[in-house]
Amino acid sequence: MEIEVLVVPDCPHQQLAEKRLRQALQAAGLSDTGITIRVIADQAEGERSGFTGSPTILIDGRDPFAEPDAPPSLSCRIYRTSSGPAGAPGTDQLRRALEAAVGR
Repeated sequence: MEIEVLVVPDCPHQQLAEKRLRQALQAAGLSDTGITIRVIADQAEGERSGFTGSPTILIDGRDPFAEPDAPPSLSCRIYRTSSGPAGAPGTDQLRRALEAAVGR
């Protein structure tokens, strides 16, 4: 499994996303899975990557939290979680996305 976290420079939610992702990997029994961080520096790179805000989490190249028709954006991304809007998906949301990816 390949996991990539796409962020803008100095993303204020990068650490939160990484922390929750590591917790979700552990909960899913995938704690040996590596995480790659990629900085998206400009709009053109964002468009090529399908980047819709920072942080964007890709699991095997797919964004499990993609909003239909969301345009590429170098802004902060807001996720809908059970606790309300947040700068990263919740740990349970990430665990479910990881488990779904394993099942593909």
